[in-house]
Amino acid sequence: MNYIGSKLSLIDFLVDSIEQIAGKDTGVFADLFAGTGVVGSTFKRKGFEVLANDIQHYSYVLNKHFIENSETVDGSLLNHLNAVEGTEGFVYNNYCSGSGSGRNYFTDENGKKCDAIRKEIESLYKNGDITENQYYHLLASLINSIDKYANTASVYGAFLKHIKKSAAKDFSLELLPIIEGKKGMVYNEDVNSLIATIKGDVLYLDPPYNARQYCTNYHVLESISRYDNPVLTGKTGLRDYNGQRSQYCSARTVVNAFDDLISNAQFKYIFLSYNNEGLMPLDMIRTIMSKYGQYEIFVKEHHRFRADKEENRNHKATKTTEYLHCLVK
Repeated sequence: MNYIGSKLSLIDFLVDSIEQIAGKDTGVFADLFAGTGVVGSTFKRKGFEVLANDIQHYSYVLNKHFIENSETVDGSLLNHLNAVEGTEGFVYNNYCSGSGSGRNYFTDENGKKCDAIRKEIESLYKNGDITENQYYHLLASLINSIDKYANTASVYGAFLKHIKKSAAKDFSLELLPIIEGKKGMVYNEDVNSLIATIKGDVLYLDPPYNARQYCTNYHVLESISRYDNPVLTGKTGLRDYNGQRSQYCSARTVVNAFDDLISNAQFKYIFLSYNNEGLMPLDMIRTIMSKYGQYEIFVKEHHRFRADKEENRNHKATKTTEYLHCLVK
């Protein structure tokens, strides 16, 4: 997925830096702002037992598959899902223009197809025809697949007036790969509440850097993931996200939240990804982390996520400076 803050292009930098400080011995690795699971999946492949967490449900589903699953889905099941006939469900009724919703996130046919597959996955699971692992494999694959057909510039903060070329293609469900390695554990909790209940060797933190709430940028995927028929409001069809507001997206709360997180972390090695345009200044991060042990920093230039150029005209630079802050407790 084309995801804000994704560390896919920075993964070699992160791995090299983390191994330089923590070594290559495996143990328990925690990825507590997991997003699409890029970092956690990488360290699962390296032999770590991974603990992953994200407050967004679609992220929880993706990581339930990547971190906990080792069970394949039969090809005939994939064929069955791709063959189901489209139906007018929540996605069509709220995110497709043909329903009269006034929203244009998907073509009518792709919205109906998404509804049909989402309902069939739920039915198969409730009837005992698929296991829990298979359920999350299929649901994660649906979230990942439907995102490729979204009629947006990048995120779901707005939809395009006219259907773009990639969104016009007929939707097809594609299975996500299975990540080989030890089975980990995935959570869908507030990170500052979770931190006191877990412990391990390496803690990796990749919180939001600015005031942009992920729950507003990916609300459509959240509703497809939960499929809980929420009341939607406004032109873009936002669901209620009061319970998912991140303290890390507010200059008023981020410093205290971060200090609390670091102080309660029961991990020897702590790593924080942040960039030069984040809400917390570099000196503030250094001051907080240095209170709890030995501090070090790694630096790398990084190309900006393209949605920034399209949606935030205040940013003129094409690159940002990515910092990996390190603490040995």
